[in-house]
Amino acid sequence: MNRRPTLLTAITLTAAAALTLSACGSDDSSKDKDNDKIAGAETGGEKSPSPTADASDSGDRPKITFPSDAKNVFEDQKTGDATKDAVLADSALSVNSVDEAIFEGDTGTKALGFYNTGKALESSITFVQQYIDGGDTWVGVTRYFDYKVTLSGSDKAYVTYCSDESKSYIKDRKTGKVDKSPATADSYVLYNTSLTKNDKGVWQTTNIASNGGDKACQP
Repeated sequence: MNRRPTLLTAITLTAAAALTLSACGSDDSSKDKDNDKIAGAETGGEKSPSPTADASDSGDRPKITFPSDAKNVFEDQKTGDATKDAVLADSALSVNSVDEAIFEGDTGTKALGFYNTGKALESSITFVQQYIDGGDTWVGVTRYFDYKVTLSGSDKAYVTYCSDESKSYIKDRKTGKVDKSPATADSYVLYNTSLTKNDKGVWQTTNIASNGGDKACQP
């Protein structure tokens, strides 16, 4: 099942410009998409560092942790260009920060506002709050792939990517019950994002648009 339908719609409405810009010529490959949580361990509580957190942690960057039954996997994160690689690293941390907020049941986590700003932060808070209000979290593995990066000057970038939710599932926070509904076309999502480098050198996601079921991301 697609675990982010409402967020995707809200983001698309507020970030049409980002989608248009991101879709235009990109010269490096790196794409990410939404996921359908895998029915992994149904136990919660124990946490481990997120896959991308260690590689990009430095200075005052917040540590991001995931529970042991959930994982994001980011493919094609190395382009050979240092700037593009930095953009991709922070783009992945932006995704992880949203999921960490879901796991914590808290829209005020340090990482969420550290890696996201503007419309992207507003939409992410709304998205996380929907999980909190519904008493849900997720388990399994979400795969992000097919990245494309376009740089615009020294402090702006556009990233498109796909996500695969076919192995991730919604989990009821209180009962621990996992919804193992089968994957559909909407389990594969195309994302178009805008990022801006702030005065601390962090590439913050500022805008994001998505299209669930996009043919470009189907297996």
